[in-house]
Amino acid sequence: MKRILFALVLTLFFFQDATAQSGPVVYSLPRTTVSLRVNARREAFTAGPYAQYAQKYFGVAAPTQNRITYTLQAITLTPYVEADPASRYTVSIPERASTGFLQMCTQGLVAMSDNYTGKPAAWRFAPVAGAASFEGIDPTGNLGSETTVLYQAVLTDEGYERVPVTQDNVVEKSADRKAADAAATIFYLREKRQQIATGDTDATFSDEALRDAIKEITRLEERYMSLFYGIREVSDLEKTFDVTPDPEAKNQRYTAFHISEKNGLLPASVNEGEAVTLEFIVEPLATPEASSDRSKEPLVHYRIPAITRCRVVQGGAILLENRVPVYQLGEESTLPLNILLSK
Repeated sequence: MKRILFALVLTLFFFQDATAQSGPVVYSLPRTTVSLRVNARREAFTAGPYAQYAQKYFGVAAPTQNRITYTLQAITLTPYVEADPASRYTVSIPERASTGFLQMCTQGLVAMSDNYTGKPAAWRFAPVAGAASFEGIDPTGNLGSETTVLYQAVLTDEGYERVPVTQDNVVEKSADRKAADAAATIFYLREKRQQIATGDTDATFSDEALRDAIKEITRLEERYMSLFYGIREVSDLEKTFDVTPDPEAKNQRYTAFHISEKNGLLPASVNEGEAVTLEFIVEPLATPEASSDRSKEPLVHYRIPAITRCRVVQGGAILLENRVPVYQLGEESTLPLNILLSK
């Protein structure tokens, strides 16, 4: 029904006044293009700088490698009709033409080639891989103090003696020490949250202040825990891919798009990742009965669409299946022009 209404609008746009049309008219036969609107979920994981110490301080191992994964969430299949540039004809309409020619158009048998039937295109850029940053999260900083014991010779009545002298130096913390400091801060926050929640503290909180304090402590804890267990970013992508079946192809199976672990949704022309295919299984079309010779009559060409079972397949699994009429895989026939004209 949608295709019928679309063809009607398409034709009425060309024929502003049906009764005023006369003379040669160039038209194209319709063809079907299937549009796939694909939604995918992108999950990017950035490992924490102290991931290797998570087992040591919290008893649960953490992933140590960055990774990006794409997962299909939804596919919408929409067939639409457009003029076939490879099948163009000219018919001469007499001055007293009826609306019969327009009625043929409303049935999707004829589509005018001078009307644009394209769709708006959009592109959404994916976020940069590994964009998560841990800068400014570490609660204890990158520098620490280190005490060194030196010995100094001091002259006494009994001669020179070695006297120990301590010296404090500012040094860069090792990864293990920074992880230990971060873990200590997390344990401190957990202890304070428990004290506030149970009232085991000298400070008093109203209901609202209590909720805010616990919420802020929890936020800080999750922020510092990301140093061990990483940051996970999730975003949704949407792209559209079109497939136009070729009537000359022996195998009606087409690569609609690719889904790549690195770059996500890619067009069929980019051979990367796993292919998602679109298959058309044509139902047989009965042979029409023989008719009289109409070679001397003015004829109008039209197409009878083939009814197909259209499948979206990924890795052998059928993701979506629907019945779709495909004009170019059907049969082309003719109709005498005079049956469309006024008597």
